[in-house]
Amino acid sequence: MTTGDPHATITNARDEFLAMIAAIRPELHRYCARLTGSVIDGEDIVHDALVKAFYALASAPELPPLRPWLFRIAHNAALDFLKSHGRKLTEPRAELDDVADVDEAADPFVTRLALAQFLTLPLIQRSAVILKDVLGHSLDETAETMETTVMAVKAALVRGRARLRDAATALAPVADASRGALDRYAELFNRRDWDGVRALVGEDCRLDLVSKAERRGKAVRQYFERYANEAVSLRVAALEGRLVLAAHVDGAAAPRYFILVDFDGDGRVATIRDFRYVPYIARDAELVEL
Repeated sequence: MTTGDPHATITNARDEFLAMIAAIRPELHRYCARLTGSVIDGEDIVHDALVKAFYALASAPELPPLRPWLFRIAHNAALDFLKSHGRKLTEPRAELDDVADVDEAADPFVTRLALAQFLTLPLIQRSAVILKDVLGHSLDETAETMETTVMAVKAALVRGRARLRDAATALAPVADASRGALDRYAELFNRRDWDGVRALVGEDCRLDLVSKAERRGKAVRQYFERYANEAVSLRVAALEGRLVLAAHVDGAAAPRYFILVDFDGDGRVATIRDFRYVPYIARDAELVEL
């Protein structure tokens, strides 16, 4: 349906696109999170990849096969992210002698690994192992996403699997500078003292409801009105070397999602990133409640 409002037209098209790729998005995140070793960075990359895909579709003569097309876009977006952050590990030319030893079945050992352990692999091995063993892609699909050959994928699998079995990863230390402020925020939130929570929020606070909307300033205060009618409690937790708030819904023992809260120099809330609309992230998030 068309409308005279260009903004409404774009919003409707965006909502239709997100609905169309909803089933694929958690897979894209699992891939990008393991490539970067971070569920947070992984979601940022997926967001950027979907923005590129959304605008690319506008000029495409026909709808491409969505799953392989989106994985190629996400793969390239992840590579750009890793290069820009100086986190790209180089890989020497694949030794094709290894191909004879490859097991084409997915390795169940790999699916149980912590995210950080994938960072011990050079990038080509990392991509191959994640696509094949974690996401269950075929060798052909893996090669297509990585824009390489099946033989190179097989060689990367042999080396990557062996290297993961030999690797040991230490837990990253957690900074505790914001622990007191987060404890106070969670305490007021759990008591439903919304005036107290709002008093902690800075005037120029930025709210990011990930994959949904962004707000700033006074509009952020309305964010708490929805929580006033929901059975959500917050607990301080460690994630990827930083402190976050794990959100428990309806008294569940396991958190459904998490929230990042950053404070300015005066101890006021400067940013809130609420991941409630992308709950699949919690499946990969290695949250340790404190």
